[in-house]
Amino acid sequence: MSSKRRMTGFGAAAVVGLALVAAGCGGSGSSTSTSAGTTPASTAGGSSTQAAGGAGTGGAGQKSVTDYQAYIGGKPGKADPSKSPIYIGWVNQQGGQQVIGAAATDGADLAVKYVNDQLGGIAGHPVKLKTCFIKSAEEEGTSCAQKLGNDKTVPVIDMGAVAIGIQPFYSTIAGKKPIITGVGVTPVNSVQKNSVILFGDVTKVLGPFGTYAKDILHAKTAALVYPNIAGITDGAAAIAKGLTAAGVKVKKVGYSQGQTDLIGPLTAAGAQSADMVIPYSDASGCVNQAKGLKQLGITDAKKIVSAPLCLNPTVSAGLGGDYPIWTYAIASSLYGDPTDPGMPPYMKVTQQYKVKDAPDPWVIVTFSQVLTTIKFLNELGPSNLSSSAILNKAKSFTGPVALGAPELQCGKYPDAPAVCNDRTQFFTYHGKNDFKKAASWLQPPQ
Repeated sequence: MSSKRRMTGFGAAAVVGLALVAAGCGGSGSSTSTSAGTTPASTAGGSSTQAAGGAGTGGAGQKSVTDYQAYIGGKPGKADPSKSPIYIGWVNQQGGQQVIGAAATDGADLAVKYVNDQLGGIAGHPVKLKTCFIKSAEEEGTSCAQKLGNDKTVPVIDMGAVAIGIQPFYSTIAGKKPIITGVGVTPVNSVQKNSVILFGDVTKVLGPFGTYAKDILHAKTAALVYPNIAGITDGAAAIAKGLTAAGVKVKKVGYSQGQTDLIGPLTAAGAQSADMVIPYSDASGCVNQAKGLKQLGITDAKKIVSAPLCLNPTVSAGLGGDYPIWTYAIASSLYGDPTDPGMPPYMKVTQQYKVKDAPDPWVIVTFSQVLTTIKFLNELGPSNLSSSAILNKAKSFTGPVALGAPELQCGKYPDAPAVCNDRTQFFTYHGKNDFKKAASWLQPPQ
């Protein structure tokens, strides 16, 4: 993969994705076991990774995408190098001090390489990404929008995890081209009429924290601690909103980026007595949050709930070789889930291309996202790739999306027309690659 592999996060994973369910009907409390470690669950060793829920019951169940060639409408074999390339714009925030999902580019690169190598490109045409990265300045959003928006060879732009420069980016694009996103990490993404967010935005896929608190934990109080980082603060606000809507009293405390001793913020948020504790951060803050919770004696994995930003090799290394023993919300498939029919094809591809960060939720989401974009372009045909046609095709897509929720509903929320999904599933981690499903796809509290 061409991009730098840095600490990643999943704003809402992908952040930050799930069927639903209301707690009562969703399999909440089920004992499905799965693995999200670097070792596939099926080979992780030990009975703890066996799926009590049974094969085929996880992820999107029987609706899961298992045949990528059929999914994108491709043909076996390589793309024809003699044909003109079809370009997809790609924007991600990486290379600077604040990174939410640097690995997002790895997933996009993988999708393009896989399609060109094995699925025949787009009607035989090779697919190529035209990239633009935002490091640290708002004006870089303007530059990327000008670069890709004015490029007539780019009919559509895919976006990774972008918070810095997001407002000027959309203002400069001014609706001229469709923007397809996996997970929108700020509310700015959600209100764009020329955008489609396949796995949902922070508000919708973090809102189910409230449903989990109310229906699974029966919590009355929650402590939320997070670093003041662009994108993360939006996510924290979304979590707090979901908790409040569910009738849970939440105390949230932000702290400075780079702060290592988090006993103060955790204590100030009331973590020691709260029914639910939410350490929310990009990967760079997960180790310190985990150490702080341990120092305070807060170890109940079921009530410590976070986004999957911490399911990252860097975090595991910082904690001696394992992820924090918490519960994770994820809007996509979970790597290694033996009950998810959509996971084996993904694992096969990532193993074939030796993708070291394959478990990172951002890689899962953006691999699916770019595959889905290629699906849209294939269905339209190379000679019909107008911005309006692509946008209409994307907005009418009802799923299932590869490695995501079983069905989509773009435009469900009038105040967030770009959002296509509001479902998230929850897994409790027990260490050594042993995840057990805590709740199937939950939606925000109504």
